[in-house]
Amino acid sequence: MGPLFGVAATFLKIGFVFFGGGVVLVPVLHQHLVTDLHWLTSREFLDGVAISNLTPGPIAVLATFAGYRVASVGGALAATVALFAPGVALMLMISHQYARLRDDHRAKRFLNGINPAVTGLIFAAAVLLGPAGLASWRGLLLSGVSFLLLTRFRWHPAFVLGIGAATGYLGVCP
Repeated sequence: MGPLFGVAATFLKIGFVFFGGGVVLVPVLHQHLVTDLHWLTSREFLDGVAISNLTPGPIAVLATFAGYRVASVGGALAATVALFAPGVALMLMISHQYARLRDDHRAKRFLNGINPAVTGLIFAAAVLLGPAGLASWRGLLLSGVSFLLLTRFRWHPAFVLGIGAATGYLGVCP
């Protein structure tokens, strides 16, 4: 029961600060899972982020990966349920009040302040993952090409991930 309780408690705490989508969660997860708890190495964390990007659904699937690494199938289930429980409860409450809050100027100001903070969190995720993912000039080149394909040419992320997977599999990008 010890490891399972630890996994559930950890991801429940993280779930309470899970704002802005999965990519925003990356710095928080990195801090807890790699730096504080040492449940994952930086490389395992990056692998978990990559795996969660290859699966349908949010990047928070990384919690399932980490929970499994710590406490097998039970840990995966505990981590996933605990991470999403606070957000689901909050969305049920907010959804009930949405029609009333939709035009509230205070709610709009709140979101105007949150959006720049979310942008900063996404940038922090890139900075945290950069050293592990850009281990060579080829990795840096692939990162630049990926950025260009996503921003300039508006490619779907699945195609960009496919190119990255192929270059890794073929040994082009160590």
